[in-house]
Amino acid sequence: MTDTLFNGIISGDRKRDHATVADRAARIAGGLQALGVKAGDSVCVLMRNDIAFIEAAYGVMTLGAYAVPVNWHFKPDEVQYILTDTATKVLIGHSDLLAPLHGAVPAGVTVLSVPPPPEILATYKIDPDACATPAFADDLDTWLAQQKPYDGPALPQPQNMIYTSGTTGHPKGVRRNAPTPDQSKNAEAMRALIYGLKPGARALLPGPLYHSAPNSFGLRAGKLGGALVLQPRFDPEDFLKLVQNEKIDTIFMVPTMFIRLMKLPQAVREKYDISSLKHIIHAAAPCPADVKRAMIDWWGPIIYEFYGSTESGAVTFANSEDALKKPGTVGKIAPGAELKFVGDDGQELPQGEIGEIYSRIAGNPDFTYHNKPEKRGEIDRDGFITSGDVGYLDADGYVFICDRKRDMVISGGVNIYPAEIEAALHAIPGVHDCAVFGIPDAEFGEALMAVVEPQPGVSFDIPKLRADLKTVLADYKVPKHIEIGHNLPREDSGKIFKRRLRDPYWAAAGRVI
Repeated sequence: MTDTLFNGIISGDRKRDHATVADRAARIAGGLQALGVKAGDSVCVLMRNDIAFIEAAYGVMTLGAYAVPVNWHFKPDEVQYILTDTATKVLIGHSDLLAPLHGAVPAGVTVLSVPPPPEILATYKIDPDACATPAFADDLDTWLAQQKPYDGPALPQPQNMIYTSGTTGHPKGVRRNAPTPDQSKNAEAMRALIYGLKPGARALLPGPLYHSAPNSFGLRAGKLGGALVLQPRFDPEDFLKLVQNEKIDTIFMVPTMFIRLMKLPQAVREKYDISSLKHIIHAAAPCPADVKRAMIDWWGPIIYEFYGSTESGAVTFANSEDALKKPGTVGKIAPGAELKFVGDDGQELPQGEIGEIYSRIAGNPDFTYHNKPEKRGEIDRDGFITSGDVGYLDADGYVFICDRKRDMVISGGVNIYPAEIEAALHAIPGVHDCAVFGIPDAEFGEALMAVVEPQPGVSFDIPKLRADLKTVLADYKVPKHIEIGHNLPREDSGKIFKRRLRDPYWAAAGRVI
């Protein structure tokens, strides 16, 4: 079986070997150079998970330019903002995503169109008749056939520039300097540790390439000589089937994927051979301790976790032993990283005390927010940066995240961290997912609201839910308001869009805090 495994990039029934990918990326680079793209410029990529996405990113990076993945859920005015903010010279996108952008693409931008492949048409139920090349674009393959491969000098390759969503205003582009040779060596060593990617790795990417960690993981995995398998969108049984059929050994995941896998019937979970798995890394959101334990029981001690952000990189690292020994931890401080926990008065706090987390990795290339250097200053404290998370370091050197500072609820002057309550809700049988947040309260300023999504066929008695929570939480942490919800709004990463749930309450109250 092993001898017949394909090495290259795989998506659905399509397979493209590494030599072909490299040739197409070189031709993209040559064509972009002919269009005037040079080191430091930006090229926007508006695609779902597709082989062409990987090739485009490689081609842009070859020139020392920044590939800018654009969230394909964005509306035309949101896409237009990023095209304008980056001063992009070229936009490469799936044809059906480009079509609504007529009039939104700035003058002078060359647009290259890629027809969505069959697996994406099927997954997203896209009408093939809606996939013609827009009149303002050129077909990528037709254009590519006319291009010569780039044959210039090897240039330092910066990471892709990822736009972070933020809570207010426009997203910000995290623009990191191209690495020096020493920084490249450090970065490769860290990626090998964190991601578990080794030469010949057979990697599966079920998360969206427009997100920071999946993008970094995917672009690294695609150059190791093994296989990179792209899943158009996470589906739990299809995921297990891909692991079995492609002998996958390394995967980047998010906790919601674990939860959905655990919801599969036992017979379905046992149907597939997943013995090839060696290294599963997850991040992006808190993982309930009981879910982590159940996944380790199922897959073995091969599950790892890191904590970090687009801006910081991975600053902690946990293996399965850490997760079992210290439930809820995101691990110990990663090699090369430094962390500080800072109180409201700006003073660094001792072990065990909860504060805002500031971090730095001295060996990483520095970054700024594209066109917004002042925003970098807002999160910087003596070279350490924060993403607004609150947590603490225990006596054994393990880091715990309590919540995001902006998600913290202050009710009657008491600080309450929703992540703790969400973890308690996840432990209740029948809970598929949940979101806890603060809503206006005339007496206490804020009150806790929980929206609970049950598993199919499950119904909840709200007083019983509240009683169950009181067995594990202090009374003041039990939500005053509980609602049952269905199809909670989510990002592709699996994170719930809390703002969509929370904002109507604050808008009705005429205040935001």
